Amino acid sequence: MKAGKLFFLSATFCVLAVLLAGCSTLSDNSSAKTANPGILEPQAILKFSDVPVPVGLKSLPNQSYSFESSGVRVGVLKYQGKNNPDQVVNFYKEQMAMYNWNLVNIVEYGQRLLNFERDNETCIITMEPKGSTVILIISLGPKSQIAAKKAKSPVK
Repeated sequence: MKAGKLFFLSATFCVLAVLLAGCSTLSDNSSAKTANPGILEPQAILKFSDVPVPVGLKSLPNQSYSFESSGVRVGVLKYQGKNNPDQVVNFYKEQMAMYNWNLVNIVEYGQRLLNFERDNETCIITMEPKGSTVILIISLGPKSQIAAKKAKSPVK
């Protein structure tokens, strides 16, 4: 009986040692973040796969909603974080182009609004400063039929 108990304890110890050793080899990529502190990275999990969100912003699900059906997407997604608004603007200028979004304009008046569009959709990204934090609002929806028709007609 003593030998069985000793075997169980040593096996448990070995399993714990392997688990702890495995966890210590995981890296947090902090060296990659410090190499370029002015560049933001996109989050891995996104509500809309073609609208990136910078790392460091926390989702506010109680203040957000989204709907997708038959190719139509509508959503207002809210995030909060301590990101630098200038870095967030640069993030979206760079990242949205990678997902075939065209920058229409940027409006800055305390808040910052970035308007993007593509074929049948528009995306408005709003940043509202709140003390030391920033509230990021992503509004996504279909273009109006009038705007879609005007975009196809040549400029005279």
